[in-house]
Amino acid sequence: MPRHLPHLARLGIVLAPLVLATACSSVSADPAPVTPSSADPAAAAELTVDNCGTVVTPEGTPDRIVTVKSTTTELLVELGLADRIVGAAFLDGPVEPPYTTLDVDIPVMSDFLPGQEATLALDPDAIVGGWESNFAADGVGERADLAALGILTYVAPSACKEAGYQPDPMTFDLLFAQIEEAGLVFGAEQAAAALVGTMRDGLAAVEPSTSGLTAVWYSSGDDAPYVGAGIGAPQMMMDAAGLTNVFADVHDTWTSATWEAVVEADPDVIVLVDASWNTAASKIERLESDPATASLTAVREGRYLVIPFAAGEAGVRNVEAVASLTTQLDALGLS
Repeated sequence: MPRHLPHLARLGIVLAPLVLATACSSVSADPAPVTPSSADPAAAAELTVDNCGTVVTPEGTPDRIVTVKSTTTELLVELGLADRIVGAAFLDGPVEPPYTTLDVDIPVMSDFLPGQEATLALDPDAIVGGWESNFAADGVGERADLAALGILTYVAPSACKEAGYQPDPMTFDLLFAQIEEAGLVFGAEQAAAALVGTMRDGLAAVEPSTSGLTAVWYSSGDDAPYVGAGIGAPQMMMDAAGLTNVFADVHDTWTSATWEAVVEADPDVIVLVDASWNTAASKIERLESDPATASLTAVREGRYLVIPFAAGEAGVRNVEAVASLTTQLDALGLS
């Protein structure tokens, strides 16, 4: 009978022993990449994973992987699978895994979401998406259709949106469990365990702010700010950095707020998400040119914390991002 691994949002006690075993194991903090485990394909085939409502049955380590979004691309690089990536798309910036030196070129197939024809032209045996919406008729293809072609599909579990699958809230323990699940799915258990060990050590070394600072996580938007809300990766990272999210009471991962609400909250600091299509510099210009937002304490005093877009979603950069937030607070004299 196949082993069935429930979706991580439903973990509860199911994966608790796995998380505990990882936390207690002796894992080197050496950031050198770990070679994926050579799992027996017959044993791997016994595993099934409920991934955002789609049952995935991995059969060893895929040879030709297409990745969509920076978070999934960098995860596979950290798992030692960079040379298996035949095409990456819809990247949010340069591929810069925080722990592994990237010594191969990642072929970029598209700056945007690729179509199914371009994706299938690469003859992939696995496609990994950062969002569920990547798998659509006008994207890389529907998951059922791709499965019928023998192609494994996998969505970052943190991006699942349906009730019972969406992490509520996203936590670092869930993130670590998701990395371990990816290690199982892609035949890289040892690399996943080492990565989780390194990230746990890094998180434990962070000294969060104790100043009671309030913050807005400004992801994008001009007419209306798109901000980090109360149950997603931004909330998880602000908590770890010791920041109080002024939109923590919004039960969502991100939300469209109003500038009036931001002005009323008058946050102590503003976290700016830096993307090539919406830079931190352009956000600062918008904040400082509008009389209402220019009056904010954080704007008047230049209290900006900058995070790359790829670190703003749940993934391998999150611990590094928390450490960066606290370092930037120190530099501003706000720790």
